[in-house]
Amino acid sequence: MPLPLDYMDTVEKLSEIPEDSMIQLVYVSSMTFSSRLRASVFDEVEAHARNYNEQHGITGTLCYGNGQFLQCLEGEKGEVLTLQKRIFADKRHKNVQILSLKNIHQRSFQDWRMRLLFLERWLWSPATKKQAVQLSPFLPFAPHGWTPQRTGQFITVINTFDNPPHIKAAGITYNAMGNMVKHFAAPHQAFLIVQGFLAILLLLGLYLLSY
Repeated sequence: MPLPLDYMDTVEKLSEIPEDSMIQLVYVSSMTFSSRLRASVFDEVEAHARNYNEQHGITGTLCYGNGQFLQCLEGEKGEVLTLQKRIFADKRHKNVQILSLKNIHQRSFQDWRMRLLFLERWLWSPATKKQAVQLSPFLPFAPHGWTPQRTGQFITVINTFDNPPHIKAAGITYNAMGNMVKHFAAPHQAFLIVQGFLAILLLLGLYLLSY
């Protein structure tokens, strides 16, 4: 069974692809601890990607869940590799690993905007949960170690969405708090701990308002 690409596999595959070809590159990484505490990091990444990608003919999607990023980049070989180097040098994430790299003749993502998908069920709207039922085999989101085949299956599934999974802005803040808690508690306990903390703050606020 094929394994995720290591450095030598990547170099060999790239050498086989003509310079003027279009490629699809999919990588996965982990957010750093400091990045997890900043909800604004998602807006920053999305805004920068939108501007850069339109100028350089790059399309794709960026997925986040469980402290992990998975990004698919499509475009001319030289443009994608230039962006890949910039991304891999970004200090907001770590443990970067290329899952899939191939020559393509047609883009899977036509929109110039870099779609940002949040892959955590407890942050989704009811409509999103109904639409994203096909994502169940890929959740909880843990893409490190995915084979190229599994990566391709995931890309195919998210391409069928009428609208990308979305959440409220406040949910991103709660998610940042949840990721912080995960460093001190089991992942399945993080949600309950955050909700308990918010409930305490609410009760405290009501108590202060009564005086």
